[in-house]
Amino acid sequence: MLSGAPGVPVLGPSGASAHLRAVADALGASCILAPLDVDHRGVAERPCTPIHVGGAVEPRRWFPGWREHEEIAAGRRLRRGIEEARPSLVWERHSLYCDAGWRVHATHDVPWILEVNAPPALERARWDRGVDAVLAERWERAVIAAAPRVVAVSRWLAQWCESLGAREVRYVPNGVVARAGDRSGTRRAMGLEDRLVIGFVGSGRRWHGVERVHGLLEALPHAVAVVVGPVSVAHPRALNVGVVPEARVADLVAAMDVALAPTREDAPPWLCPLKLLHYRAQGTPVVATDVGDTRELLGPEDLLIARWEDAPDAVRSLAGRRHAPWVRPWTTVVAEAIAGAKAPGVACDGDSAAC
Repeated sequence: MLSGAPGVPVLGPSGASAHLRAVADALGASCILAPLDVDHRGVAERPCTPIHVGGAVEPRRWFPGWREHEEIAAGRRLRRGIEEARPSLVWERHSLYCDAGWRVHATHDVPWILEVNAPPALERARWDRGVDAVLAERWERAVIAAAPRVVAVSRWLAQWCESLGAREVRYVPNGVVARAGDRSGTRRAMGLEDRLVIGFVGSGRRWHGVERVHGLLEALPHAVAVVVGPVSVAHPRALNVGVVPEARVADLVAAMDVALAPTREDAPPWLCPLKLLHYRAQGTPVVATDVGDTRELLGPEDLLIARWEDAPDAVRSLAGRRHAPWVRPWTTVVAEAIAGAKAPGVACDGDSAAC
């Protein structure tokens, strides 16, 4: 399993890091190769898969294009790590300026699957300053066009990859680890037995809309909010539990009466929100805004609202209900991604030496 993104540490608390760990475990990868294992956000959970940190170089910061230079050099180091691991399959989480999977595939004829979770060149053009947009777009187009198979986690991304000349694109939404949360025990331990509990799980990206929870509490004077992740809501009826192990996330989501996905309208259209899969795995009803692949991932009983102003009524209508838990395992995600891609000498049954 390969990820060249410096912003996705293997052990981090973000959804991207959780995704990386889960795919590696489901794939039966021999190792995870990445520039970082942890950063300032701390440690969320350690995967079963061994971690190999390739390490980013430290160029002189005054050098023009130092960021691009750093990431290209990190990709070269990761390539050497792959060659030392001698895998039978490389599953790469797409990141800008990393072509390690491509080079190993071209040089050693190792099967390579490129998983695309976002368009990093577009992201940088949208949110970062001082970016060499021409270099970024050219690099990204070349890597995506070179991949024998691209796995896109949202329909928007699948269409975007096709527009860049991808040879084969497969739409494969995200998954979730199947864990049965302890609803009654968690509510009892937190003193929530007789309360209306709304909840939010997220990593704090600006478009996640966690600030909307405050207004919802004001509109629901008898409700309590459980907020999970490196985010907080400044309200006397908000319980900010912080970053917790993923097994604990299952307990907290199960304790919620209604779970929230208050994603803002300015969110990128390529989202495939992991939180929705966590919510549905516990049978917790969901109120969500219509952004990215949210509509694709909701259950038939959940409520998709056009305006967040409608959220109080939506929560009231779902309060007291529970849905049948629905789980999309990561093993299913991996199986859908690699189906038909098996090559001579490549095992796709969980016993492969993939990385």
